[in-house]
Amino acid sequence: MTSRFFLLVLIALTVAAPLAHADVQKEYIVLSGGPSLIEWEKYKAASHDFWWGNFIRAARVRIEQLRKEFGPSARITWLVYRPAYERRAAHMRDHDQTDIIANILSVRDKYGVNLVWFTSGADVINYLNAGLPRNQVKIASFDFYGHSNSKCFMFDYSNQIDSASKAWLHENDLSRLKHGLFTKDAHIKSWGCHTGESMSKVWRQATGKKMIGAIGKTDYSDGHLRGWVPAVNGRWGS
Repeated sequence: MTSRFFLLVLIALTVAAPLAHADVQKEYIVLSGGPSLIEWEKYKAASHDFWWGNFIRAARVRIEQLRKEFGPSARITWLVYRPAYERRAAHMRDHDQTDIIANILSVRDKYGVNLVWFTSGADVINYLNAGLPRNQVKIASFDFYGHSNSKCFMFDYSNQIDSASKAWLHENDLSRLKHGLFTKDAHIKSWGCHTGESMSKVWRQATGKKMIGAIGKTDYSDGHLRGWVPAVNGRWGS
C-alpha cells in the first residue's frame, strides 16, 4: 500500500506540474489615453498637451523597461485610445508636423507589443476581463498614462469637448472587473492626476490589488528632463 500511495502522489505531482506552469503566464498592460486639442488649450494659463505625444512617449519608456526586464518573449499589450489621436491629427496637422498614427505603430513594431486600439471605457474593462484567457494568463502589471481626476480616467479630455470628456473609465465601473485577473504581486499604477485621492481605493475594493496613484497633479510637460517619467506635484498614494 505504501509504495502504491507514493506512486499515486508522484503521478499527481507530474500532472500538476504543467498546470502550475500554465498558471504563471503573465501579461504586462500599458494604457494610453489621448491628448487635448491645441486649439482649445493654447490660450489657457494652465494649458495641456502642447505636444501630442505626452502619453505615448511615457508609455514607450515603460514598454522599453518591461522589454528589458522581462525579455523578448514577454507578453506586453498596449491599449491606446485611437479616436483622440485621429482628431488631434486632423485638427492640428500643421502644428504637430508628423504622422501621429504612424508614430504609434512604429512603437508597436520596435518593441514587438500587442497594440489594441480602443474607443471606450467598456473596451478597457472587456480587455482586462477577457482579452486573454484569464484562467491561464494573469495581469502582472498595469500602467495608465493620460488625463484623469480623482474618480476616473478621462481618455479624451479637451479633445471632443473643451475642458470636458465623453470617454472615460469611472471608478463606479470597476465593480465590473472579474476577480482573479492579476498576479499576486501585480504592479499597478496610474500616472494621471488625482487618482490616489479616490479611484485607487475603489480599485483595491474591486480587485483586491492596490493601485498607486497621485495625490495631487501629475506633470508631463518637462518629461524630457526626467526621461519621460511624469512628475507628481504632490505625492504618490494607494
